[in-house]
Amino acid sequence: MRYITFVKMTEDLGDPPPALVEAMGTELAQSFADGTMIEAGGLAGMRDSTEIHLRGGTITQTDGPYAEGKEVAGGYAITEVRSHDEAVENARRVLELHLAHWPGWEGSVEIRQMFSSPG
Repeated sequence: MRYITFVKMTEDLGDPPPALVEAMGTELAQSFADGTMIEAGGLAGMRDSTEIHLRGGTITQTDGPYAEGKEVAGGYAITEVRSHDEAVENARRVLELHLAHWPGWEGSVEIRQMFSSPG
């Protein structure tokens, strides 16, 4: 089963501490080595984003930043796991690393199963 996870937080937290970067690097290396990690990376801030809407038969474009955004996705990972529970446990480890290495950090991890089209 393939999952995508988004690490979400407020955008004004600044750069992660070096200890978290190192711990996440170790976790990612292990996950790539055991085959559960397919892809992972960070995402640019909301000021560099664009959102396209279709409402009332009209397509509009809004460039960031967005005043209504409270939490933004700062990173993502695509994993291949045996179950939803395993995807949740992997995401929990990410939050445990943030708890241990980034005092005061608050955020969440959104976990969503991915489906592929045939062929």
